[in-house]
Amino acid sequence: MTAPWITYRPELKVLDCTIRDGGLVNDHAFSDDFVRAVYQACVASGVDYMEIGYKSSKKQFSRERFGPWKFCDEDDIRRIVGDNATGLKLAVMADAGKSDWQTDILPKRDSVLDLIRVAFYAHQVSEAREMILDAHEKGYDVSANLMAVSTVKEQEIDQVLEVLAETPASVIVVVDSYGSMYAEQVEILVKKYLDFGRSTGKQVGMHAHNNQQLAFANTIEAIIHGANRVDATMSGLGRGAGNCPMELLIGFLRNPKFRIRPIYEVIQNHLLPLSRQVEWGPFVQYMITGQLNEHPRSAIQARAGDKRDAYLEFYDKLVSDY
Repeated sequence: MTAPWITYRPELKVLDCTIRDGGLVNDHAFSDDFVRAVYQACVASGVDYMEIGYKSSKKQFSRERFGPWKFCDEDDIRRIVGDNATGLKLAVMADAGKSDWQTDILPKRDSVLDLIRVAFYAHQVSEAREMILDAHEKGYDVSANLMAVSTVKEQEIDQVLEVLAETPASVIVVVDSYGSMYAEQVEILVKKYLDFGRSTGKQVGMHAHNNQQLAFANTIEAIIHGANRVDATMSGLGRGAGNCPMELLIGFLRNPKFRIRPIYEVIQNHLLPLSRQVEWGPFVQYMITGQLNEHPRSAIQARAGDKRDAYLEFYDKLVSDY
């Protein structure tokens, strides 16, 4: 009999989305030095995937307002990673309705990228299916990320999963966009995703937000119930309340290939200075939107205004809207 607290699952893979999700904090305006430091830390720490940004439409989003990691042109990526002669795999996220995926995602033979993460809401599943097929035909590994699943009715989740099960996506991800989920919900959804993906050999992933300070705990819960693809960011960097902290996740996992020191080096040298310029983390407004299962946009606006500490006013306004 093995002891589960000292063993590990070699098939469990970790994806770092510090630059992609963290870019929502500063309009993706990271310096090359910052991105390169995260990349080098991912390589040194043994992380399996690094999500370097979005493939967003230049017709919808201005290059003057947003930094290069909103668009992830091949030249920009290669400026950081060269030909990526490492074991680290590179990913980008393409949002349904916000990406010119037919033209901006190059054939795999022309790109240093390995994985395309297709993100979509339930009503966008038809486009998501086309995006998945397109990326697969171009030679990529593909992930399907149904966003804001905590707001979707069970029957609709089943319908979406039926569609995804027939696609060549290798991973389907439980995405707690609003940081509203508890362990019981994570267990139910991971098992449901596994059931739908089992016949075609799909892995299940977990992407957790930290509004209720449960991102790390919910990621562990997902792992316990069979999720083998898990997301995290260094210092929890991410929109609003942020994400599951990579340093906690790596500290928890028992696989000896992972090394935590390079992550703390990035936190000290790059994320600590960034935290003095922009903020992220489970501030009260984000806790409230998480408890109410709401998008954190109202909390982001409140934190950016001159009433950032008016917690009661914020709470009363949101509760009165119900």
